[in-house]
Amino acid sequence: MDTCPPYPTPPGGAPGGPSRHAHWWQRRWVRYGALVTLLALSGLVILALVRRQTGTEGFLVGLGLAVLPVPLLTAAFRWLDRVEPSPWRNLVFAFAWGACAAALIAIVANSFATHWIATATADADGADTLGATVIAPVVEESAKAAAVLLVFLFRRRDFTGIVDGVVIAGVTATGFAFTENILYLGNAFGTDQLTGDRGIASVTAATFFVRVIMSPFAHPMFTVLTGIGFGIAAMSGDRRRVRRLLPPPAGLLLAMGMHALWNGSTTFGEYGFFAVYAAIMVPAFALLTWLVVWTRQRELRTVREELPAYTAAGWLNPAEPFALASMRARRLARDHARRHLGRQAARTVAQYEAYATSLAFLRHRGRLGRAGADFTVRERELLHELWRRREVAQPALDHAARMTAPIAAPLWPGYAVHGVHATYGVHGAYGVHPRHPGYGSYGPVTPYPHGQAVPYPSYNPYRTPS
Repeated sequence: MDTCPPYPTPPGGAPGGPSRHAHWWQRRWVRYGALVTLLALSGLVILALVRRQTGTEGFLVGLGLAVLPVPLLTAAFRWLDRVEPSPWRNLVFAFAWGACAAALIAIVANSFATHWIATATADADGADTLGATVIAPVVEESAKAAAVLLVFLFRRRDFTGIVDGVVIAGVTATGFAFTENILYLGNAFGTDQLTGDRGIASVTAATFFVRVIMSPFAHPMFTVLTGIGFGIAAMSGDRRRVRRLLPPPAGLLLAMGMHALWNGSTTFGEYGFFAVYAAIMVPAFALLTWLVVWTRQRELRTVREELPAYTAAGWLNPAEPFALASMRARRLARDHARRHLGRQAARTVAQYEAYATSLAFLRHRGRLGRAGADFTVRERELLHELWRRREVAQPALDHAARMTAPIAAPLWPGYAVHGVHATYGVHGAYGVHPRHPGYGSYGPVTPYPHGQAVPYPSYNPYRTPS
């Protein structure tokens, strides 16, 4: 779905506008240009290296086969990220870094280290084994982790939790595996050309089965451990230095260990590879899948619990917290807007959903004492973006709430006929403070424009026909 960044960028970049005395290297277009140039050069170099090793025909065959799992893996990570979608630019950067920069670092560093060990020990076979089980996991996971670190440092507003870390890490590893698969499949095709093997008995077919059919998730699963570490750090408050600093390197070490175990499985005997695959890789994949799906559901629960504060303050309609906490209701709202007002309206609703989700997460972090000093500024920015889109988005979300509300409970629990919530009213933990309107238990809830609460509709939003 089409989304905007979770947090809007104020006009002119940072709050207050750009500095008049900023050096040329601090300008945004200079940094973007340098990054694009770096990735483009890395891509050209990696293209030349892979083509040199596989030949033109092998490169084309490897490219055609290696691209097959990419859409499936990318779609899986986008599905996980649908609650608070990451901007496309972050995902494009992650994939490009994995496919170009990380792959180039890995090829150069692995080749150099393996050659150096073989020369020093005069044991080519031992050098290959050591390179695969020790050197490659350290180099490759570090190169992929660099993308997660860069997004964590320079796109901090887009990196707020475990799901963000999983998605950025997974997309980076998908790009890396894409380039690596081209190399392996291209070399396998070249071997078959020399031996004359064809069909299922060929090296190309065996390589395709192992790398694309059996284990397309291998590289993403390793790097996701690093992403989880960064996600835990992103959820920690500034005062919890240990919790902020320890998880990223711990996740990276786990990723290296899993990678080393996977690469070394072929040295464990005739059935070592299948034993590691069945006993470790598949259960680990299932456990990580459960973790990220559970985290996704927890994000939806956060939306449902935090947004009623803004309903009480007059920013949201009573039905919206329920609709925004349901992926089915969100989809129905976009479809309703597209059917009646066109594609642009559907994009507006999608943007509204993204900003509302970011607002809920921001308030959740503030309630837990993890929000930054600019909490109020960010809250007002997000509310401003919601206000700009309310005329299109709110009717669509009301319709979606009516379509998805339980038949036995047409009213959203806790709301009166006019939309006043019993818990989040003037005495609620998140609602308006009885003596100081606009303030909750820990911080401000920006009131409705002009300082007045908007009267809620006099009809039941779940029973009124669309």
